[in-house]
Amino acid sequence: MSEASTSSRAVRIHAPGGADQLVLDTVDVGAPGPGQVRVRHHAIGLNFIDVYHRTGLYPLPMPHGIGMEGAGVIEAVGEGVTHLKAGDRAAYAAAPPGSYCDARVMPAQNVCRLPDAIDFETGAAMMLKGLTAQYLLKKCKPVEGLEAGDFVLFHAAAGGVGLIACQWAKALGLRLIGTAGTDEKCALAHEHGAEFTINYRTENFTERVKEITGGKGVKVVYDSVGKDTWEGSLDCLRPFGLMVSFGNASGPVDPFSPGILGPKGSMYVTRQTLFTHISSREATQAMADDLFEVVQSGKVKIRIDQRFALADVQDAHRSLEARQTTGCTILLP
Repeated sequence: MSEASTSSRAVRIHAPGGADQLVLDTVDVGAPGPGQVRVRHHAIGLNFIDVYHRTGLYPLPMPHGIGMEGAGVIEAVGEGVTHLKAGDRAAYAAAPPGSYCDARVMPAQNVCRLPDAIDFETGAAMMLKGLTAQYLLKKCKPVEGLEAGDFVLFHAAAGGVGLIACQWAKALGLRLIGTAGTDEKCALAHEHGAEFTINYRTENFTERVKEITGGKGVKVVYDSVGKDTWEGSLDCLRPFGLMVSFGNASGPVDPFSPGILGPKGSMYVTRQTLFTHISSREATQAMADDLFEVVQSGKVKIRIDQRFALADVQDAHRSLEARQTTGCTILLP
């Protein structure tokens, strides 16, 4: 089934805090047990959830590995794993955290075979962000449905999830309004399919959304920014609109009274996480197949704008938190 233990470099946190808490340790990687695989990474994805783990917003027992996404080659499989074999190219977005490493043993459930037409760097960059875009656009729909021609608002449209969502929304015929913090990022979102863009640092995005939609508002807001955009986002929605919160890059949303949702138009609010959607092998594979298909069709291109060596992970986190990144960022072992 597998070989004996091997050593691996692994980025771990020993206490919550800033980027300087990311420490490159040497760890022993054992043989995979039942339902597990050992994967050797060729590329590793960087995501904002990694920052939440590092800072303690999403607490982890210490010390702990970090990182939720990667691509590489399966070295060994444990008992009961039938969808993968040693030598397979593979990619994943999965818990528990620990992808910032050369090699790891992990549950096989969310690990998918990577099509030959998709390279390792693309695979590592697209799984968490692409699967997130998939469930947002395909599963987080307003009560009145979502059809071609409908307006949606997507914050952080020039980020990793955002650029995938801009392209995918356009392929679905949706009229996506994207926000970003610089004119350059707005231009990038527009290039990737956002029909309208708003620089929220120089424009009032709520007023602009009302102008764009003729005063009606959008059916859905997709918001990973959190605290800074929450109230304005609710005011962008049309009656019976859906507010989809899936992150808090600017900090957690302040507590609010559900009573405000009625006068604003009988709004719906949901807090989503990818890991509910990929809670089974079948669901993971179905979502991954949808993602692989749209990427291989060319309708969605995965843009990797930053590459860091694994040893430079602290710099990668600082760039991400400073909102200096666009598209996807990967670490290279």
